[in-house]
Order: sequence, then structure tokens, then C-alpha cells
Amino acid sequence: MRSEESLYSFLTAPTALTRGNVTTEVTNALRHAIVSLVLPPGSLIDKSLVCQQLGVSRFPVSEALARLQTEGLVDIAPQRSSTVSLVRIADAREYMLIRKGLESEALRVFIGRHDNGPIEALHANMAAQRAAAERDDAEVFHAIDIEFHDIIYRAMEFAKIKNIIDSARANLDRARWLIVTPRRLALTIAEHQAIFDGILASNQTQAITAIRGHIDAVMIELFAFAREHPTLFADGASLGSDSDSFPFG
Repeated sequence: MRSEESLYSFLTAPTALTRGNVTTEVTNALRHAIVSLVLPPGSLIDKSLVCQQLGVSRFPVSEALARLQTEGLVDIAPQRSSTVSLVRIADAREYMLIRKGLESEALRVFIGRHDNGPIEALHANMAAQRAAAERDDAEVFHAIDIEFHDIIYRAMEFAKIKNIIDSARANLDRARWLIVTPRRLALTIAEHQAIFDGILASNQTQAITAIRGHIDAVMIELFAFAREHPTLFADGASLGSDSDSFPFG
């Protein structure tokens, strides 16, 4: 059993910070712990121990928790301890539907209207994905996975699309972390390669079909996981059939 002193040993105390950005650093540290499931859904957050581990006062920790509550990652009950919120499968479904529509359109515009820079970046990204999967480094793979999609947004200067997706990413990524396995990493690489093959062929239909299939595959696995582990989800017990839960295809 871990001692109280070690409960939050995964949090690194911020250094050389100004007063204005301590809250941001604390928020980022707690967000990362929640999204990567180091702080799992339903777990209590001891504010005093977080302050002790990070070497900060209660104010930035309280402000950080309030920000994370706004993002749907933390539940704060008056006069009670804060807890990591349960994942809502309904939110993941909605965020993935947003991604499905926006990324399909981004690919449609991207294909045939880019220079060699993004293609070279995507080649390098695919190689980096394979290297991370071979090491079974899920955290690094996750960052490279995000970069794969961001390369396209940056190439087309789709800042607004990226901002919309980024605003939904924290809860969506937390749900995706629940199904991270070596098998899922391998499948993701294959699905990304199918998207990239469509880009290389300058075939909009092929690339769009591949991105939609990629998102569908992730959601199928997430629904299956939620049915097997309903207590990790705020709405896991009410999940219907796949056909009722997400517009596949």
C-alpha cells in the first residue's frame, strides 16, 4: 500500500515559475494525470497532498480543479473532496462524431492542394508510430497519433478546426486511453496507413473512407469496453446496441 507521501509522486513540482502561471502548470499536471488514467475515473483528489507534492499553496490547486471541472474532468462537491469524473460515453460519441465530420472535410480539401512538406512529415510520423509501438510506449505513441492529424490541419491553416477538436480532446483522449493495448496500437498504425495511402494516391474517397473507418473502429472498441466495465462510465449501464449508439459508416 502506498504511503500518503507517495500518493502523488507522479506529479512534478513546478520550478522557476511566476505567480501568474503556477495555476496553469498545476492544471496541466493534473490534466495529464487524469487523461492518462494515472488518476483513474472515480478517484479522490486530496487537495492538501497535491499542494504538498507540488510545493504550492491551496489557491492554484483550487483554481486548477475549477478549470478541470469546466472541462468535465473533475467533480467538485461543496464541503467534500474533489473526485475525478467518470467518463461519459455519450460525450465520447459526440466528440468522435465532430471529428468524423471535420476530419473528413479537412482531408477533402487537403488532398491535391499541398506541397511536399506535409507528405514528408507524414512519412516521418508513420515511422515514429511504428517505433513507439515496437517499444510498447503508449504515451509517446499517443502524442505522435495526435501529431499525425495535426500535420494536415497545419498544412491547410485550419486553426479553427484544430481548436474545435482540441477543445473536446481531453475527455475523448481519456476514453481512448481506456482501450490502449498493443493490438490497438497496431490497428491504429494500419488505419493511419490507409488514410496516408489515400493521400498519396490523391484519392479523396479512399482517404475519407479510411478516416471514417478509423473513427468507427475506435468507437466499436470503446463501446465494447464500456459494456464490460460500466462502472468506469457515468452512463455505461445505459449503453444501447452499436447501431443505436453511433452513426457508423
